Amino acid sequence: MKVRKAIFPVAGLGTRFLPATKSSPKEMLPLIDKPLVQYVVEEAVAAGITQIIFVTGRTKRTIEDHFDLSPELENHLEEKGKDETLQEVREIADLVDIYYVRQKKALGLGHAILCARDFIGNEPFAVLLGDDIIDSTVPCLRQLLDVFEQRQGSVLALEEVPMAQISSYGCVAAERLSERVVAVTDMVEKPKQEEAPSNLAIIGRYVLTPAIFPLLERQTPGRGGEIQLTDAIKRLSQSEKVYGCLFEGLRHDCGDKLGFLKATVDLALKREEFREEFAAYLRERLGRQ
Repeated sequence: MKVRKAIFPVAGLGTRFLPATKSSPKEMLPLIDKPLVQYVVEEAVAAGITQIIFVTGRTKRTIEDHFDLSPELENHLEEKGKDETLQEVREIADLVDIYYVRQKKALGLGHAILCARDFIGNEPFAVLLGDDIIDSTVPCLRQLLDVFEQRQGSVLALEEVPMAQISSYGCVAAERLSERVVAVTDMVEKPKQEEAPSNLAIIGRYVLTPAIFPLLERQTPGRGGEIQLTDAIKRLSQSEKVYGCLFEGLRHDCGDKLGFLKATVDLALKREEFREEFAAYLRERLGRQ
């Protein structure tokens, strides 16, 4: 089966970026000239996704506004003759078919996925988390979808991380099937370093079969009193194959302040209009340290 739909859980409070996120969603923080969430939506579209559902909270209205038409702004740009900018603004609303559902209580990632069950129906689907901006030649999600289409089982994006950092992630035990594909045999959510089965961390991209929904519905709260998606996927692996894809690309953890700064620098240096002057500025500043 082909994957057409994707879930974007965006109901979190973004407390690590306070006070910037007190009144504006973390997903709308600008990375150069686009909000974080737009980068991830563009990745999904480039991977072949045709329908997206945002699982939102009551403070997330600006996400809806961003992906909607803006007649007043468009008229203003047209009157000023800013045709290129006008085209960019209009293209945002035309990226993909977008739907919304509210997660009324913050009960975890697994619960957020469950909120989109009616939209997904009995189809495989993708999940993309807006914290992870992945710079790659082939979209990260497309790499997972290729594995799904070959193996016909759920697929998790995996990345090797230093063992000292593994307690910040869900991680897996796995059997290597090829250079970049593994069969997942066990999962642990944010283990202590000495209890981690490997250094293979689960990153914010998933392709899941609809068999996950009844498991999420029956899932008891786990770490932090939340419905953990990792716990439900672990149970899913007992009845059907779950795979991992060690994706090719550079991941920026934009849920972390330092990661956000690194992403800004790296992406700016890739932009032709900034590269020379920005690189010279960085060299100058570092020379003064």
